Amino acid sequence: MASRKKKMFRAMRVRRRIKIRANGRLRLSVYRSNKNIYAQIIDDMRGYTLVSASTLDPSLKSFLSRGSAAASLVGKLVAERAMSLGIKDVVFDRGAYIYHGRIRALAEAARTGGLIF
Repeated sequence: MASRKKKMFRAMRVRRRIKIRANGRLRLSVYRSNKNIYAQIIDDMRGYTLVSASTLDPSLKSFLSRGSAAASLVGKLVAERAMSLGIKDVVFDRGAYIYHGRIRALAEAARTGGLIF
């Protein structure tokens, strides 16, 4: 129970800093489970998810990779979908996860895909 509470506080600390720096920009939120990774671009003003991608996406199901390779594919896919909607500037919300491994691979792939953060 204590570790769940600590994780929640870490995520809220990151989100608090993001909301200060956001200035109306959209938020690229990342969730990592043991098997999959999920990314979504959220408009916090309206409370809508505009773009989402994950390793469970049908277009990525043919790639049976896991780990950082799968995360970079998700990053490219979310950037591609965002660019098709005209979204360029976002704020990266890593949640309670450290910027390392799969989270870093997703962020770098999203940057090479055209997102600016």
